[in-house]
Amino acid sequence: MSSILIQVIVGGLLLGAVYALFSSGLTLIWGMMNIVNFAHGDFVMLGMYVAFVVWTLFGVGPLVGAPVAALVLATVGIIVYFGLIRSVMKGPMLAQILGTFGLALLLRYSAFNIFGANFMTLPENIVGGTFDVLGIRVQASRLLAGAVALLVTLGLHMLLTRTSLGSKMLAVAEDSTAAQLMGIRPDTMQAIAWAIAAGATGIAGALIATFFYIAPTVGETLGIVAFVTVSLGGFGSVPGALVAGLLIGVIESVSAYWIGAVYKDIVVYSLFLCFLWFRPQGLMGKT
Repeated sequence: MSSILIQVIVGGLLLGAVYALFSSGLTLIWGMMNIVNFAHGDFVMLGMYVAFVVWTLFGVGPLVGAPVAALVLATVGIIVYFGLIRSVMKGPMLAQILGTFGLALLLRYSAFNIFGANFMTLPENIVGGTFDVLGIRVQASRLLAGAVALLVTLGLHMLLTRTSLGSKMLAVAEDSTAAQLMGIRPDTMQAIAWAIAAGATGIAGALIATFFYIAPTVGETLGIVAFVTVSLGGFGSVPGALVAGLLIGVIESVSAYWIGAVYKDIVVYSLFLCFLWFRPQGLMGKT
């Protein structure tokens, strides 16, 4: 295996870790409430703009921008839950779909109004230069994004499976009525789930903004990636989102290297459809 191909695979794994991070929020919401958030990609877009604003005002990078984006998006998540989701959950599935789709448009065109339609970027050296490890060159920004995304995703999984809060959230997801009889408030747990999911997208957005373009429409592209990642990994499975994100990142990078960046999406989505033909529940989804 050539050193260039190894470098491409490493880059794909780092990108895939970021994919997994912002997809884990989507799978958490589905697992808790059986709601597909069509505004999820636009939450990532907001996180990117928060990182850009933090850099513009204070001249600092993602080490400050990511926590700020997490706090801002977590607040947005709570507002969205109490202002929209709690109401549309009482209606049919169509109301939930149209409600979150309308929210996506609201966020997107608000960004157009505030920031304009021009593409924006953060400085290439905002994190550092390029590392050379055993002949493999890796951008510091991508290394930081991949490492932090992997740690946060694993932390989210540990939160859900190893803590009292996680047990309460899973109890609400399993049977909200029974959980309420045990003294757990479903409203509170669901609001916390939205805060965590949105906060994770904020971190992902701030990290990916260091090497990706920033524009109001970027949420469309990232939203599709999130849905593919969650579907491939299995709706409701954070480990599944992690594995699927890493796979998609590697497939994208290797496809771009072998046959050209123009065709990488064709390869990813073709393999995705072929996989779902044989296993529609995803890698780690329930049958």
